Amino acid sequence: MGSTVRSTAAWVAAVSTLALAGCATQQAPLVVKEAPQSAQVQKQMQQDVALAATTKPVLKRKIALGRVTNETAYGKSLLRDNAGDPVGKQIADMLSKALTESGAFVVLERTDVSKLQDENRLTGVKQDLVGVDALVLGSLTEFGRKTVGETGFVSSSKKQVAFAKIDLRVVDVASGQSLFATAGAGESSTQTASTFGFGSQASYDGTLNDSSIRQAISEVVNRLTNEFSRRPWQTSIVGMEQGRYFISGGKAQGLKPGMVFSVQTVGQKVKSPQTGFEITLPGKEVAQIRVDALFGDTEMSEGAATSVVSGSLQGLKIDGLTVREKEAM
Repeated sequence: MGSTVRSTAAWVAAVSTLALAGCATQQAPLVVKEAPQSAQVQKQMQQDVALAATTKPVLKRKIALGRVTNETAYGKSLLRDNAGDPVGKQIADMLSKALTESGAFVVLERTDVSKLQDENRLTGVKQDLVGVDALVLGSLTEFGRKTVGETGFVSSSKKQVAFAKIDLRVVDVASGQSLFATAGAGESSTQTASTFGFGSQASYDGTLNDSSIRQAISEVVNRLTNEFSRRPWQTSIVGMEQGRYFISGGKAQGLKPGMVFSVQTVGQKVKSPQTGFEITLPGKEVAQIRVDALFGDTEMSEGAATSVVSGSLQGLKIDGLTVREKEAM
């Protein structure tokens, strides 16, 4: 009898110890899973781009956002039609912000251009829209949520996971040709755990949706930036005075006094009988110019004063010339 009592007491003590241990080691109520590239890695990549900009010109491309829609069942109901598309508008705003903050693009408004036109009509101001190099189109093509978990003898865990994928394509506004396409995916999750019923608890977390979409946008913007950076840097001569030539682009684009650039003629455009598209033939280098000074107070008004160090620009029309970064030997 005494041994039975002792065994029962020992079993109760063991259970109590496990229960107290479960309470003491319960997990935090929120554990956010980072994107495939962590926030720290993304920050380091941005710092590397900024460092490279101090030694190499980074011509900001003029782009505009076109159609950005939600093509999934997320955020849709019988009471809302496609014209509303609140998720598509949210993605467009988040994408515009991310592109602007990347430092690689000049983002011009197109999605809400009708509101700007209404304001101009009220104030009597003539709208002077600036052309863009490319139009960005895309949509949210995948979105989903799932709940996974594990249950043991004395413990259990539950994890809510949200996944989003965004597909974008970049279109040349002059030809309508799709230059390239890319995609970005993001995933976010929260996890709860309990032992003997003690531990963290969590209900449906709607912020996971926005977090996964934001991570997908971050990834697709990084890919857009990398793709554009592979294309050659070039700018235009915007004026001349007393032997000096003024080019577009200044400090914000990484230009510094002493940099030397190649001035080339704009190649002739011919139509390819094979594809039907225009092909620009290679131009010819006619001179090299050196940056003497920078001017302008914003990235939109900055420029550089240059002088010719080799070759000659005499007798050439500036609208038939282009300025390019010298190729590494």
